Amino acid sequence: MLVHPQFNPVALKLGPVAIHWYGLTYLVAFGLFLWLATLRTRQPHFAERGWTRRDVEDLLFYGVLGVVIGGRLGYVLFYKPEYYAANLLEVFAVWKGGMAFHGGLLGVIGAVAVFARNRQRHFLEITDLIAPCVPTGLAMGRLGNFINGELWGREAPATMPWGMVFPQSGTDVPRHPSQLYQFALEGMLLFVLLWFFARKPRRQGQVSGAFLIGYGVLRFIAEYFREPDSFLGLLALNMSMGQWLCVPMVLAGVVLWLYGDRMVVKPKEEEPAGEAAPESEPPR
Repeated sequence: MLVHPQFNPVALKLGPVAIHWYGLTYLVAFGLFLWLATLRTRQPHFAERGWTRRDVEDLLFYGVLGVVIGGRLGYVLFYKPEYYAANLLEVFAVWKGGMAFHGGLLGVIGAVAVFARNRQRHFLEITDLIAPCVPTGLAMGRLGNFINGELWGREAPATMPWGMVFPQSGTDVPRHPSQLYQFALEGMLLFVLLWFFARKPRRQGQVSGAFLIGYGVLRFIAEYFREPDSFLGLLALNMSMGQWLCVPMVLAGVVLWLYGDRMVVKPKEEEPAGEAAPESEPPR
């Protein structure tokens, strides 16, 4: 039986300034996104559309705002709406923790929509570009959760060799290190699958759809090993809040996979020079 190492959450302290491991994992996540997305812009099917590293840097700025604002509001609305309704100022106390991936995803979607409008690019073109670059950031977040000893797993069989005691849970029973499961599944495995899938040109919307389906399914599986939030427990059909939030995510991914390219407004073809347009066009 293993025991969580009880890492010091402060990685480095410079006078009154404390740098936390969790903040460093976010920094690494943003750096990986910048590097991977830049590599994506060099692939022929994006380079020919004029994508540059400067575009990626600007997109990262929009994305960071979306992650922070959306992640916080998602936690407030999805997990503790009654508490924050009675304590409105606590919504801004982000240093006390409380972020939700599904809220962060909605925040990023909103940020991408603004970026797309400002740059006159199609929304799905942008999401297809960045989708394979997201899982490594998720992996870093789960690593931060493990270092902090938070979001631990459900009780594990006593004979499981990697069962781990998390003293923060207030018990001495071995648990699944679910943060590491999520690091491996929705982080590294999803990254490898999406990166290789997206190396070749795909129908617009398919890479984005593959991300939503892949993350939704892998997160749904990981939730069976993660301890539900104590203030929520298991909901209808014995499913956690995380699992319920994955259901519409997977459905949206299926829609994008099947119909994403039909959502793109294609430019009209110009009439060949010297030919008169027909009086009427027959029905198709």
